Amino acid sequence: MNFSRFLLHSSRIAFAPQFLFWSIAIAICIPTSAQGAEAKNLSVVQKNLGENPANTTSPGKAADLLPVVIPVPPASLSVANATKQPEKPPHEKSPSQREVLELKNSPDAEKNSHVEGEKLQPKKQPIKLQPSRNSEKKSGYHDKKHRHEGNSSPLLVPSKPEEVQIQENQPLTLEQALEIARNSNPQLKTAILELERSRAGLKEAEAALYPTFGINGSLTESKSAQDSLSVNSGIAPPGSDKARTAFTGQAEINYNIYTSGRRSASIREAKERVKISELDVETRFQEIRLSVTSRYYDLQAADEQLRISAAAVENAQASLRDAQALERAGVGTKFDVLRSQVNLANSQQDYTNARSRQQISQRQLVSLLNLPQTVNISTAESVKIAGLWQQSLEESIVNAYQYRQELQQRLAERNIGEQRRKFALSQLGPQVALVATYDVLDQYNDNTGVTDGYSVGVKARWNIFDGGAAKAQASQAKANIAIAESNFTNQRNQIRFEVEQYYAQLQSNLENVQTATAAVEQAQEALRLARLRFQAGVGTQTDVIAAENDLTRAQGNRVTAILDYNRAFANLQRAVSAKV
Repeated sequence: MNFSRFLLHSSRIAFAPQFLFWSIAIAICIPTSAQGAEAKNLSVVQKNLGENPANTTSPGKAADLLPVVIPVPPASLSVANATKQPEKPPHEKSPSQREVLELKNSPDAEKNSHVEGEKLQPKKQPIKLQPSRNSEKKSGYHDKKHRHEGNSSPLLVPSKPEEVQIQENQPLTLEQALEIARNSNPQLKTAILELERSRAGLKEAEAALYPTFGINGSLTESKSAQDSLSVNSGIAPPGSDKARTAFTGQAEINYNIYTSGRRSASIREAKERVKISELDVETRFQEIRLSVTSRYYDLQAADEQLRISAAAVENAQASLRDAQALERAGVGTKFDVLRSQVNLANSQQDYTNARSRQQISQRQLVSLLNLPQTVNISTAESVKIAGLWQQSLEESIVNAYQYRQELQQRLAERNIGEQRRKFALSQLGPQVALVATYDVLDQYNDNTGVTDGYSVGVKARWNIFDGGAAKAQASQAKANIAIAESNFTNQRNQIRFEVEQYYAQLQSNLENVQTATAAVEQAQEALRLARLRFQAGVGTQTDVIAAENDLTRAQGNRVTAILDYNRAFANLQRAVSAKV
């Protein structure tokens, strides 16, 4: 019976007419203007990446799948006080650039860049990137709970040799490598999780815009020792010391009407932290793209060096055969044969070292891409110029100022310091809150019905003096604002230096590509003539060896010049925060 009465009284708390009346009155009294000003949710996507000329991506690329984009820089402390972001007009290609492209894409250039000796070059066998069933069986990972996208759980460590044995080789293009890095890089995943945490913090701050509502109740049975003593001593009539059962309940609504700017400052600070997290995701993604691009170019350089070393071995073997043939014919000397043998041994050592560097470059890229233990990769693209930079130095600097996420992060940090200062000073202002309660009380077996009541009021609090704590917090926030402004200046100077540095490297490497390409053709012709002279008896073996070394050096210089140009191109695009 008592339990049924408890449920009845609980329902009266929730649906009492008086309580409903005051709830409606409180809802009407809440200032809608303040709620409309402070309850704006942060837009997850503030501006599409496609609207940013420096970050234009094609459908299906890695950047399109990012959960965030770069917001528009705040007007305060903006660079050059530009009202809109300048467009990047394309520039005409210089004659030297056209000449390089024509030379790069011509059939003769392909023939010149590949010499004989590819017999020693390891063959690339394209296969699927996903692990095969046989490799899964050999690996010993049978628990599907610990698998994700073809890779074992990061919390597992291989315990068998076959689990770390290289079983697959996957040729990859640069775009494919970037796509894999976007999906599997742990640093990027960490940045995305930090962004989700910041968004949850924003929701927590925005919860202060709404009233809080709570109910509580209790059902107690008590018997007083004083009443029992009074009955036993005859002071009170018999039966007056019986146990009493009582039910109490209360419902309460609280709403902060005025907080002296504390609530709005907290929400704006949370929004700025979300903006910093969004920018951090984009910054880390750009850094990962640059790292993967650089590692890919390193692997290309190792592949080309291995190919050049293999060609050098073939050339040394041909020279040794010529020297031996001349010796057998009686027109050559043992000295020429020995020199050819020494030259062949040196070339073979260079080939062995080049193969080792290739293996190291492969494993570095595999580690960066976070691929499975049994997978190895190789480059699926030949060495060629990545592209031509179509902006002048001045345009590159201005675009870097507009699009670099680091500058916008410094601005957001400054805004956070300003909101923290307002939050600290709001503690010295008045705090006004609206409070409404509804109470129910029923004491059983007292021949009296349920009694209820309510209260509506406004509570105000004003902290007149706190020993200077609030002002000290405001001073700390003001110092943080100055620090953010100083960091902004340092970052701006660093960005300009990076653009100028990589722009200069780009121009010099472009000239080196032209020079090295011509040198390769000249070295090939010189080697051909040296062999003809040696076979005719008018040249020496020294001339042939020197010509072979010159060709090997020229081919290496050409590959180095192209890859250095590509690295400078990628670094310059990162410095301007453009698509790599």
